[in-house]
Amino acid sequence: MKLKDLLARKGGSTITVSAAASIAEAVKVMHANKVGAVLIPDAGGCPVGIFTERDVVRLYAEGDVDLAALRVEERMTCSVVVGKPDDTVDSVMALMTERRFRHLPVVEDGRLLGLVSIGDVVKAKLDEAAKEAETLREYISS
Repeated sequence: MKLKDLLARKGGSTITVSAAASIAEAVKVMHANKVGAVLIPDAGGCPVGIFTERDVVRLYAEGDVDLAALRVEERMTCSVVVGKPDDTVDSVMALMTERRFRHLPVVEDGRLLGLVSIGDVVKAKLDEAAKEAETLREYISS
């Protein structure tokens, strides 16, 4: 399965916030949308940063930080790793495991197509395994 297939199933809607938004605003957006990450797009919509739950935990661990005064651009991850629509779910799973991140924007020709999470990738692999098991059961019983 490829990322374009995964996005077709789950949909390509992506939650974004402005780089100028406060950390508190970003946290509220993540909570309201029940997501673990928000993308920070440039004027053309391509991701220039990502802000995740892990970033919030790091801020909390640093202590005494005013989340309403701190802007997302000051703490977002700027070196965003992106996937392409033709990347396989297997290769993305390996990349996410190796690099230890849980959210991957999917970009084609400088245009954001969507965001996949490790949960999306695991679900796709489980669905694939279930289909293979069913095919084998049908083969054996015939």
